[in-house]
Amino acid sequence: MADQDMPIESAEDTIKRIFSSGDSTVGAEITHEFNRYSRLQEAKFPKPARTRLIAVANQKGGVGKTTSTVNLAAALAQNGARVLVIDMDPQGNCSTALGVRHESGEPSVYDVLEGRMSIAEVKRQCPDLSSLDVVPASIDLSGAELEVAQFENRNNLLNEAVQQFLRESNEHFDYVFVDCPPSLGLLVINAMCAVREMLIPIQAEYYALEGLGQLINTIGLVQEHFNPILTVSTMMVTMFDKRTLLSREVYNEVKSHYPSIVLDTTIPRTVKISEAPSFNKSVISYDPRGMGAIAYSEAALEIARRSPVVLDAIASRMKEA
Repeated sequence: MADQDMPIESAEDTIKRIFSSGDSTVGAEITHEFNRYSRLQEAKFPKPARTRLIAVANQKGGVGKTTSTVNLAAALAQNGARVLVIDMDPQGNCSTALGVRHESGEPSVYDVLEGRMSIAEVKRQCPDLSSLDVVPASIDLSGAELEVAQFENRNNLLNEAVQQFLRESNEHFDYVFVDCPPSLGLLVINAMCAVREMLIPIQAEYYALEGLGQLINTIGLVQEHFNPILTVSTMMVTMFDKRTLLSREVYNEVKSHYPSIVLDTTIPRTVKISEAPSFNKSVISYDPRGMGAIAYSEAALEIARRSPVVLDAIASRMKEA
């Protein structure tokens, strides 16, 4: 009977009791990770006052661009936001990770750009998250740049489709993410003309800083000629290894140049983040308590909390345009 009267120890208390001496590095990591996860469960993700349209771009491949699109969108959707992801990369990796069919010949963003179908007709619901919809991309999209190059409104094809969808949709979307291919071609220009914000993932390595300057110049040209309200609202350091001096130096360098837009959260390089797409899942669904899911959820929370400042900045640009 005495055992029945004893209070039940929580998982957090158990971890603290086992590793209370602080001698174990592994124990400290487990405790820290558990505390971060617990704080996220209690956190409130504020919804933006207006739809945020965000293109995720970096012409350098392998920086975690698609991974970031998928997992930020999933984290926001899991925490109450209504999210649309538009896959503009012919590789279709974003569609794969979100569990949406995208074989050649399937309805996709290619049909949207060519005017055959609307976003409402093409979009599919993510199997893991009912509040996350996906406009898939297939290899068919690889021919779109040549096919639409002769169109008079070739730079605004996606913009017109997105605006029509948001006007006619019965549901309000809090976020629209556009995953761009690793290039600076017509598909990326379409993405930049269809959104109001740019989110730039930056890999924690030296060469990433060289590519960043080229991307910023391209964004400046788009602002000057096509989309004057386009704002670089967010930069996020990915594949971060806190054990290495290089990762810390890259983060500090980027943060010193862009202090107001670089997220405090960094995304670690983990096996689970890499594994998740092979199961047609985001890491948010695949390993919800792991370091990758925690980091992306913390980044999503930062993005959500910055909404008032970002939307005010965009409103100011709209007045000046």
